[in-house]
Amino acid sequence: MADTIHLAIDTSTVYAGLAASRAGTVLAEYTWRADRDHTRTLMPAIVRVLEFHGWKPEDLAGVVVAIGPGSFNGLRVGLSVAKGLALALEVPLVGVSTLAASAYAHVSGGLPVCAIQDGGRKELAVAIYQQQGERFVCLLEEQILAPEAVARQVTGPTVVTGEVPDWAASTLRERLGDQARFVPPMIAVRRSAALAALGWQRLAAGDHDDPAALQPLYLRRPPITPPKHAAGGHSPS
Repeated sequence: MADTIHLAIDTSTVYAGLAASRAGTVLAEYTWRADRDHTRTLMPAIVRVLEFHGWKPEDLAGVVVAIGPGSFNGLRVGLSVAKGLALALEVPLVGVSTLAASAYAHVSGGLPVCAIQDGGRKELAVAIYQQQGERFVCLLEEQILAPEAVARQVTGPTVVTGEVPDWAASTLRERLGDQARFVPPMIAVRRSAALAALGWQRLAAGDHDDPAALQPLYLRRPPITPPKHAAGGHSPS
């Protein structure tokens, strides 16, 4: 039945993605390189996926969205669209960590999975997860660390995945040595199917987020440029 479809939306980084699923089974998945153009590309992509399968927005029974860490603009676009759909269609909304989605596609081997993204300022956004029986466990919560500090968090054989920036890769490989099993970059691109699977676990349990309260997980405050004042002017009090 079409009315059991759930839509997963990921606009966290330069890569964006969508997945449509039914009861945990992925029916469609679409990934594209959005760079900084999430605003222009997201809605046409959603329309394309729905129309290709003959679905209407009213067929959606829930929305899953990646909440970050990620780019400030990208996350705002994804959250805004996801919240708008959930509120307009009166369906549940679930927010999922972008790093959790990145790791989830690689947990089947049983090893801890260290998910990494560029955190800016020569630091990394990182978290570590592991599948323990039926539970997907967070061993290290999302945080910003220097590459050397990331290496210290890895204490045994670990899968390393995510958008590992070139400037950090050599340091991590040197520090981690044989303990790290790096996922090749082409395979490490986030799967929206993993986002959909994690979201479905919560939806199936009747757990969801309040659209009004759900916020992006930035980890780092956005840069704010102080206002410029004309010479001889006065700053506002």
